[in-house]
Amino acid sequence: MKISNETKVGVLAAIAITLLILGFNFLKGKNLLERKNTIYAVFPRVDALSPSDPIKINGLQVGLVADLEEKDENMSGVIVALNLTKKINIPDNSYAMIMSSPLGTSTLNIVLGTSAKFIEDGDTLTTRASGGIMEDLKGTLTPTVDRVNGTLKSLDSLVEQVGVVLDPKTKANLQAVIANLATASSSLTTLVNTQNGALAASLNNMSSFTGNLKKNNDSINHIIKNVDVMTQKFASLDLEATLTKLQAAVDNLNVTLNKVNKGDGTLGLLMNDPKLYNNLNATTNSLNILLQDVRLHPKRYVNVSVFGKKDKSGPLMEPLSDSATKVPNK
Repeated sequence: MKISNETKVGVLAAIAITLLILGFNFLKGKNLLERKNTIYAVFPRVDALSPSDPIKINGLQVGLVADLEEKDENMSGVIVALNLTKKINIPDNSYAMIMSSPLGTSTLNIVLGTSAKFIEDGDTLTTRASGGIMEDLKGTLTPTVDRVNGTLKSLDSLVEQVGVVLDPKTKANLQAVIANLATASSSLTTLVNTQNGALAASLNNMSSFTGNLKKNNDSINHIIKNVDVMTQKFASLDLEATLTKLQAAVDNLNVTLNKVNKGDGTLGLLMNDPKLYNNLNATTNSLNILLQDVRLHPKRYVNVSVFGKKDKSGPLMEPLSDSATKVPNK
């Protein structure tokens, strides 16, 4: 059976559209051919979270954020759709948290619970708010500060025990060192616990800056692409040949100007010979006198006579002496 050209074109168009859809979703981090389950989580705010951000459990990526949409018209919450690409048993008392890094990237972490009942496709997870960068830093530094405080107490007890052995000067120096360490520890604790301090402001500014970079990633890529295209065009130009031709043209122009300045050639003579100016000035003066004489004495040049005499003089063999043969008085 012969297949018509219209059928072939239709089949090719359908295949092309399918490949286009699959490729577009693949670039967005979605694989339509991969089996996945979708669960949901409702957050009061999502900050820098966006579609295609990773979903992790115990540090392992198990899916991607599929979509974000408002819960209602009053923005009482944001519904986050989670596509799970791995088959993981998630207890129904697990909860989700949004974790942001100083570089502006966000990750949705699922903390597993202990229930024997697991969530199913379409269920909704409970959520908890993340403490942010300051809380993470505080959680990291607080144990260190506690250990430092414990060490200081132990050191203070040691100093009291050996105080009877040490002289008063050495004892005073040790007490001063311990006091300085205690002051430093207190300042570090205050710095970590202060929510509006310089450290918190610096970390928030860094997070905001990296978030803006992430939001303008497409614009930055577009600018870099334009710069790359422009540099490729410059590289493809034969600049050496162009500069050689330009130098040759400049050399020829210099030769011409030198000839003009020296009076060589017609243009040089016209610009450097004063006789041309004098002859033109004399000719203009003579023409002006002739026109004025014609205007004042027209009969001298136009004379109609019925009985006029015939001019029997011979032809003019040489030019008459006039004002054109001498330089007019200035």
